[in-house]
Amino acid sequence: MQLKVNATNWQRAAAFAVRMQVFVRERSIALQDEFDDNDTDGTTYAVIYANDEPVATGRFQQISATTMRPGRIATLASQRGNGLGAQIIAALEAVGRQRGCTHSEIHSELTAQGFYAKLGYQPVGASFIEDGVACILLQKLL
Repeated sequence: MQLKVNATNWQRAAAFAVRMQVFVRERSIALQDEFDDNDTDGTTYAVIYANDEPVATGRFQQISATTMRPGRIATLASQRGNGLGAQIIAALEAVGRQRGCTHSEIHSELTAQGFYAKLGYQPVGASFIEDGVACILLQKLL
């Protein structure tokens, strides 16, 4: 397994391949909802590759001078349970720290809240619907 974090076009393509499989095909998220205005040239993605094939990904967003948002965290079904999601989050948090972030916040699906809790994220406020899915805001000090 190899983890790469960068903002190249080929990295974005690799991230999209994983997200297409996980969110659009498996989870039936609408294509126009999954691929939004935050997927642009210059967006940083973390991708884990197995034998040069992308198997897990996440997207970095800096939403203020001190706050980042890891998002679109996805792992192919064949690789789940191997800790890849936690590696993606750690890599994105490292990018955030390098860019001066002291806080991280995630719009988590309710079903993934336990995963993020193990990584130190705590719920803030009530649940809400995003892209047709029940979510909750989670925050963490970096």
